Amino acid sequence: MRIYDIIQKKRDGMELTKEEIDFFVEGYTKGEIPDYQISALLMAIYFSKMNERETFDLTMAMANSGDLLDLSKINGIKADKHSTGGVGDKTSLVLGPMVAALGVPVAKMSGRGLGHTGGTIDKLESIPGFNTVLPTDKFIDNVNDIKIALVGQTANLAPADKKLYALRDVTATVDNMSLIASSIMSKKLASGADAIILDVKTGSGAFMKTENDSLELARAMVNIGESAGKQTVALITNMDEPLGYAVGNALEVVEVIETLKGNGPKDLLELSVVLGAYMIIAAGKTDNIEEAIDLLYKTIEDGSAINKFREFIEAQGGDPKVIEDYTLFKQASIELEVCSNEELFVKSIHTSSIGKASLVLGGGRERKESIIDSSVGIILTKKVGDRVGINEVYAKIYANDENKVIQAKEIIESAFEFSKTPVNPQQLIKWIVSKNGTIKY
Repeated sequence: MRIYDIIQKKRDGMELTKEEIDFFVEGYTKGEIPDYQISALLMAIYFSKMNERETFDLTMAMANSGDLLDLSKINGIKADKHSTGGVGDKTSLVLGPMVAALGVPVAKMSGRGLGHTGGTIDKLESIPGFNTVLPTDKFIDNVNDIKIALVGQTANLAPADKKLYALRDVTATVDNMSLIASSIMSKKLASGADAIILDVKTGSGAFMKTENDSLELARAMVNIGESAGKQTVALITNMDEPLGYAVGNALEVVEVIETLKGNGPKDLLELSVVLGAYMIIAAGKTDNIEEAIDLLYKTIEDGSAINKFREFIEAQGGDPKVIEDYTLFKQASIELEVCSNEELFVKSIHTSSIGKASLVLGGGRERKESIIDSSVGIILTKKVGDRVGINEVYAKIYANDENKVIQAKEIIESAFEFSKTPVNPQQLIKWIVSKNGTIKY
């Protein structure tokens, strides 16, 4: 078998066999096939596309290219949740303790943020002492003992995907549905969960800007998951404004704590509860979505969710006193308010610009080696549809550099679009995609 022939075959729009896909994935991972030939193949895939079977075989080849996490020693059905990335998206930290409080195991490997999209691991590391690196046996013990553990992805989890993504990033071949779906799902399948719940964002702050593209990606990932024998459900959710009000690592963890105490933003709690509901359905707690949602809301009302979060922090070496004392988080030295000059309504918020403002402040990574400042970020005080009075604050900036504050303020002001007449907010959850089809939420 020759890589030249595989490139030529896909260039001519022909279907690749499983053996051909396995050959090029394994050869590239081992360094036996050079970048320039895989670049040519990626471009051929970009233009000629892959069918469902090819996409599944590519996913499995990448999943099997490195370590496969064995969660069989964890009691119960393990459901994982994955988001395609957004601004202010902290649902894993809200739904994790809620689901765990109901006795459903949450064994999650999460990534770090790159660009304006925040990573769950970065948020957790803003908690003093919190350890996101656990030996596998400790990770499994924590899940069995307290039903929850969250750690960073291992270096050898789907290494083929890491190599292929780095190449796609510099060869303009990122934006292909089969390559996107297989990249996401290869890591999820290698992570060992029994069921996978996907949060596919759509809108100005999402990778997928349109609902049609988001639906296409969701269907592709659900097909992959189900073909791999995993119960898989995807929600299409709005990212035309940040989720919640906080953007920035420590600020977002504080918002998580407030949400678990019952004082958080309505949109963050609603999305966390619905995603969590599909997780506990997958785990066999109930087969009724309304009952699942009620069970999760009760964990907020009876305090079991915030108690579980405290237990989770302590189990991974963090200081649980942050739940009562937010000054234990690293504090920004500069605060600046962004105000309206007239009485208006918020028409839209260009979400990726809010993410960019946080990035400018130091709350995200422009490159993998960038160091994050956990104290900086933005607190929005208004959402789409809200009225803003004269001289009323609609955003607060937290920073440690005067020049960065000025730059961030300009970005935030340009991100908000106002109307003189009332505006209706967008629906948060738009579609549910499963093996049974696509339904409006």
